[in-house]
Amino acid sequence: MKKYDLDSRLEDFAASIILFYDKKPFSYSADYLAKQLIRSSCSSALNFGEYLGAASDKDKANKLRITLKELRECLRNINIQIKANIFSIEELEPLQKENDELIRIVVTILKRY
Repeated sequence: MKKYDLDSRLEDFAASIILFYDKKPFSYSADYLAKQLIRSSCSSALNFGEYLGAASDKDKANKLRITLKELRECLRNINIQIKANIFSIEELEPLQKENDELIRIVVTILKRY
């Protein structure tokens, strides 16, 4: 996969999260988790952009680790929402699947550093 494809995919993932939560969640906990998921998904895309512009391999690896950390946070958040019955697995499964695939791709790239 070319880097710009992953860049676009991370942006699309963040945009999908934003669109999923287009309407304000119905409870305090749902609102809290939605806001955090939006932040971490956007952060993963933004940090990957930093990775693309990093000057050294050490800096690239660091930005990629942050991207991975944020993606893992997204996955935990989605899992919590499913377990707390905020949304059903059917509703969140497409986001969960994409999140998992993005993690796998970033881990593969990170192994090069």
